[in-house]
Amino acid sequence: MEQLTHYDIENKKQQFPITIVCDAIRTPENIGMCFRISESFGVDKIYFHQSSPSTENRKVINTARNTINQINHDFYSDFDALIHQLKNEGNTIIGIEITDKSINIQDFNFKNHEKIVLLLGSERNGIENVNLIDETIAIPMFGRNSSMNVIHSLAITLYEVTNQISIKN
Repeated sequence: MEQLTHYDIENKKQQFPITIVCDAIRTPENIGMCFRISESFGVDKIYFHQSSPSTENRKVINTARNTINQINHDFYSDFDALIHQLKNEGNTIIGIEITDKSINIQDFNFKNHEKIVLLLGSERNGIENVNLIDETIAIPMFGRNSSMNVIHSLAITLYEVTNQISIKN
């Protein structure tokens, strides 16, 4: 067995109809990792709240590595208006959030949706307005803690979404 380097690997470079909306994420490292994870899973676009750390932030740049310029992104000021716009564009809004209506991620059929928005809540308060969401999914956890880092939950979700969509194609 031989460990491969980045130069030995040729990824598919596939893009999926997935948009990420970050609802007021405040930690620069989480913003940077959102870029990095989203790019590696072929996400189409990311939206960040205008109060989030900017792409000029040193910690965002260092954490994102070279992915900031490799993925479409924009900033928004009005959460409700952005969600309504994305719905009007034919997206299904899926919150990664623990609610009384959340479906376990492995039981959710992502293949039934043409265009998907994955909505991430802020580190402290979750999603601002869950009433705007079409569906919520939750990641089953087996330890004592009831939540995980927002970007870890994004990575798990993107793996499940792209795995299901890839099987469809």
